[in-house]
Amino acid sequence: MNNIKINFLGASGTVTGSKYYLETPEKNIMVDCGMFQGLKLLRETNWNPLPIDAAKIDFVLLTHGHLDHTGYLPRLLKEGFKGEIIGTAPTLAITRIILKDSAKIHEEDAERATKEGFTKHRPALPFYSLEEADAAIALFKSIEKEVWIPLSENIKFRFRYNGHIIGATFIELELFGKLFVFSGDIGRKEDLLLSPPEHPKWADYLFLESTYGNKLHPKEDVEGILVDLINETVHNRGNLVIPSFAVERMQTLMYVLWQLYKKNRIPKIPMFIDSPMGNNVLSVFENYADWHKLSLGECRTMCNHFEIITSYADTWKTIDDKRPKVVIAGSGMVTGGRVLTYLQQFLDRTETTVLLVGYQAEGTRGRQLLEDAHELKIFGKYYPVKAKIAYLGSLSAHADQNGLLDWLSEIKNVPEKIFLVHGEPLVLDAFRVKLKDVLGWEVHIPKLYETVEIMVSLKS
Repeated sequence: MNNIKINFLGASGTVTGSKYYLETPEKNIMVDCGMFQGLKLLRETNWNPLPIDAAKIDFVLLTHGHLDHTGYLPRLLKEGFKGEIIGTAPTLAITRIILKDSAKIHEEDAERATKEGFTKHRPALPFYSLEEADAAIALFKSIEKEVWIPLSENIKFRFRYNGHIIGATFIELELFGKLFVFSGDIGRKEDLLLSPPEHPKWADYLFLESTYGNKLHPKEDVEGILVDLINETVHNRGNLVIPSFAVERMQTLMYVLWQLYKKNRIPKIPMFIDSPMGNNVLSVFENYADWHKLSLGECRTMCNHFEIITSYADTWKTIDDKRPKVVIAGSGMVTGGRVLTYLQQFLDRTETTVLLVGYQAEGTRGRQLLEDAHELKIFGKYYPVKAKIAYLGSLSAHADQNGLLDWLSEIKNVPEKIFLVHGEPLVLDAFRVKLKDVLGWEVHIPKLYETVEIMVSLKS
């Protein structure tokens, strides 16, 4: 008998920072390598070295490219990692974009903090640099989905389609005859751009996300809400500012707004896309057409409907443009990116509407706006919130409670252990109870930095 040691290094008792490290008798594997976002206490945790020896990690397997699943990779190299970083081709394309964009933001924020003095560190240091991001990217290796890949004599894995964002998968990792399934982030059955997720058929050990484990997505008239907000913006001669995740959410919004215009439901109002990362993601949609529903022609026609901003100088030209307009800008939880520049200028105007369109983690500016904050702190200064704050919950790229239960519905066995991860504490506990009541499954909710050991038999 031999031990598999599982280290929960992120997304444990919280939604962000997904990192699971498996020490085995043959190879050491990390599944996802995300950075923490949201609460300051969590963000500060990013700066602490991991309680493992990163030099001993042989492989990092990525479920998808979002920052909270990939954003720690450059730091992992700094701690000694020299192995392979493996994902599907579109996942690695998205990760490349996100790491470069994130590194640029880290460098700019550090420079601004030093210049304007809103940091106790002199000079302020970026979390990682573009050079460090490039070093991580150099270790990328792409693998096709649905193909079993051996990592050693008794270890193999495969990626399986999971919806959520382009390239996203769940991972089936076979260790010494036992199947460990890592759900990653599970997409929705009905998605405008993506196909429904595949379903696992078996899981001895299941690592299950629970972002919306206690909720059902609202049944909203998305088109009707957008029509009303745009008409209101035109009437008030204001600005509709939409903070958006650059991957999937931005493209979904573009698709819906393009369709509304084609149906003559909204006027020809100027619409701007201001996200360097989002612009690059559009090229991933063009390059990996078999991962989504749009044709190449539809992608290009949709993009032509919008004014794509490519420089920061054009951001200011857009701000100075007096016409009523729609601006979609990163980031989705208002944690950084170009949207902060727009909010600095427009948040104190009653004719402005800020539309939040997805999950807002604890401690983010997006969550503060959602909870009726009267002011917002941006780059060390406070800005009064006089704008109208609106919310669309039904555009989430995550499965809700019913979607999660549906994803589990084809598993033929009762897993030996379910680890509930990637959720806030109250959500985790509510979903734990639901799984016990509906499926009769016993669930463990791991704490951050908890280690669990599992005994396995080596093949003779």
